[in-house]
Amino acid sequence: MNPASIHTPVLIIGGSLVGLSASLFLAWRGVPHILVEKHHGSAAHPRATGVTEHTLEFFRAVGIAERIPQVPPGTTVRRARVESLAGQHYEELPWTPGQPEERDGKASPMAGAAIAQDLLEPILREAARARGADLRTGVEPLSVQQDAQRVTAQLRQRDTGACYAVTADYLIAADGAASPIREQLGIARQGAGPLRVLRSVLFRCAEADAFLERGIRQFDIDQPGFKGFLGTYSDGRWFLMFEEQSESTDAQLRALVRQALGKDMALELITTGRWELAGLIADRFSEGRIFLAGDAAHQLPPTRGGYGANTGIDDAYNLAWKLQRVLRRQSRPALLDTYTDERRPIAWLRHQQTFARPDYAKWVGDGYQDAPLYGNLAMELGQLTRSSAILGAHAALPPAAHPRDWAGQPGTRAPHVWVRHRGNSISSIDLLTEDFVLLTADPRWSAAAAHLSLKTLLAGADVVFPADQAFNDTFGTGDDGAVIVRPDGIIAWRSAPAAIPDAMLLRAVMEKIALPHG
Repeated sequence: MNPASIHTPVLIIGGSLVGLSASLFLAWRGVPHILVEKHHGSAAHPRATGVTEHTLEFFRAVGIAERIPQVPPGTTVRRARVESLAGQHYEELPWTPGQPEERDGKASPMAGAAIAQDLLEPILREAARARGADLRTGVEPLSVQQDAQRVTAQLRQRDTGACYAVTADYLIAADGAASPIREQLGIARQGAGPLRVLRSVLFRCAEADAFLERGIRQFDIDQPGFKGFLGTYSDGRWFLMFEEQSESTDAQLRALVRQALGKDMALELITTGRWELAGLIADRFSEGRIFLAGDAAHQLPPTRGGYGANTGIDDAYNLAWKLQRVLRRQSRPALLDTYTDERRPIAWLRHQQTFARPDYAKWVGDGYQDAPLYGNLAMELGQLTRSSAILGAHAALPPAAHPRDWAGQPGTRAPHVWVRHRGNSISSIDLLTEDFVLLTADPRWSAAAAHLSLKTLLAGADVVFPADQAFNDTFGTGDDGAVIVRPDGIIAWRSAPAAIPDAMLLRAVMEKIALPHG
């Protein structure tokens, strides 16, 4: 092919966790695309380590969840303030004061995972390629331009210096917190702002692993004249983060690590890094045909809620099905306008939740102290998504709640229930990943949807719910109601009480939530 004529429906710039997830989700949905990443592999020093239940549900949908070791059900990330790892332990620090650190194993078929970024990225890379993704490493963007018809990127192969152009219908900018693409678009950011720059040391220390038997994985080191944060990737590697006033030698770094360990242990230094801790949310997540995802859209510091990387992967899942429908001319391009409306409030909520908690509140003063705190499951599985394409997620509702309290509320993730389908026991969410689905226990709704582009599942026939989790109660439909769930598992509509099943009503609903083409 003449390099000057390369065209792809979607171009992804950035090949870390979020870019690779976007590639995998698009490939799974059959959307041709090219991903370019300036590096040839993962960074030597991993950043993210926690993969939440919701993210694992996405990976479950695309068929790779079994390759990612899950933590035991009910496991939470525990942190303590200590003099040192081997020294005095002062107190355990809750992530959400006043809220139980619940992970009951009932709200999701997945339990989350603790896997370092440099171990997860190869899984995503391999899975995306296996599904036909065109991944190009060692390629950097020189410029990006767009007009009403396309995006044009000038690219350079770093090893050879060869330059070529790629045009795309749409571009996903997963190019990190510094995002040259966001800066070129002139999109400003708001938030707590840059907090500080930390030095990080990655090391191995087999003897330190013995101190994990208490179940604590993260340690705030509190000594006179030395504060640091010590943690483990649960694969034999540890890291220490601290504020550094001047460059340290290897000998000085070893001394600091041993000071944090509290004992002279044999250790191997692997690498070091510097980290800008910041809270900044882009004013908008898209401009024309270009969409920001991950840190390019929302820079969040590391948290026990895993808000940074997992929020970005959620961005990619939200965007992938919309791009699929628009590119297949199943939906009008206006469907893509809902991306910012749906994702930015969630990013902002996670920003507020981060800085209202003790882990970071001490660094930003009391400006976020009035924000109500939501528990683990509310933040992970109970956030509310709002846009013009979701009917009934009105402004008076809270931005998050425990998933059991929503009971089919439009704008929330469809509940997980172990159901029987075609003789097999599966999660209800396994049925809600590919297209719009109408769920009902009333055959009249199924009949009304017969001539629409809408998959229908009849509770009690196509899918059987357990007696103690009946469909009508779980989804809040009453005996004769129905819900429509989007391809990303979000409930987009629920029938009003006593609504009469009607094809014209469903057609009007689909016009608003799916924006069908033509």
